[in-house]
Amino acid sequence: MSIIEAVPNFSEGRRPEVIQALVTAIQAPGVLLLDHSSDADHNRTVITVAGPPEAVVEGLFRVTALAARTINLFEHRGEHPRLGATDVVPLVPITGITLEACVALAQQLGARIGAELGLPVYLYAAAATRPERKRLPDIRRGEFEELVKTINQPERTPDFGPASVGPAGAVVVGARPFLVAYNIYLQTAAVELAKAIAKQIRESSGGLPAVQARGFLVEGQAQVSMNLLDTELTPLHVVFDVVGQLAAAHGVAIDRSELVGLTPTRVMLAAAAHYLKLGAMPDAATVEGAMRQASDVAG
Repeated sequence: MSIIEAVPNFSEGRRPEVIQALVTAIQAPGVLLLDHSSDADHNRTVITVAGPPEAVVEGLFRVTALAARTINLFEHRGEHPRLGATDVVPLVPITGITLEACVALAQQLGARIGAELGLPVYLYAAAATRPERKRLPDIRRGEFEELVKTINQPERTPDFGPASVGPAGAVVVGARPFLVAYNIYLQTAAVELAKAIAKQIRESSGGLPAVQARGFLVEGQAQVSMNLLDTELTPLHVVFDVVGQLAAAHGVAIDRSELVGLTPTRVMLAAAAHYLKLGAMPDAATVEGAMRQASDVAG
């Protein structure tokens, strides 16, 4: 059986009734809800689902339609950059399906959103139709407010849907490998330090490979917010150590960190092995991993 994961992000993190409606709408028959989290400062909700491709795509269309009816970007304010009510919809291959097949699914979903919901749609990551649209931050530059002014310009023409912006904004749809969303909180309210550290570590500024980063002030605390696009290139523990070193150079310590959504077991095992000096630690080194391996052999 082919299984994909989807991690749509919505520009709503403050109204519980809307958040619950989004969580309910995405669960089309066959769709398994894995996780959802909301943040009031970012004013954003992230939902993780998995299942057969057709079921997941149907759930994504339903929740996008609901978000368009219930979220108004002209009124939305939050720390996180955004273009639309349903801001970004990544499709991730899990088992029995290729990234190329997920690209085709992203194209189908984008075309349907554009045609049936009348929303402008941009394709990104592996599904991008232009080199300058591969990176999500490049598509989001200027955010919703800038898109309202520039969508009629040739370089901003959407891949699907109208070249006009309404209250629901635009939707970015794509296909990519697994991404780890990771935040580090510093023991300071100095958001400028978080922004400076983010600039130093992100790949686009010459920092760590496959790392996107921004600095925010969240509940009075400076936060370095990151997307780790390839944890083989830049592991989670490397990011933690580097941010800690850069903060320490300014006399500031790390308070805590958090994962947004889900992360593969191998990422956590690599971090544990690093800090405990265990060497390589395969999944089978855990009780649960060994049981899965034994079950696969027996089955």
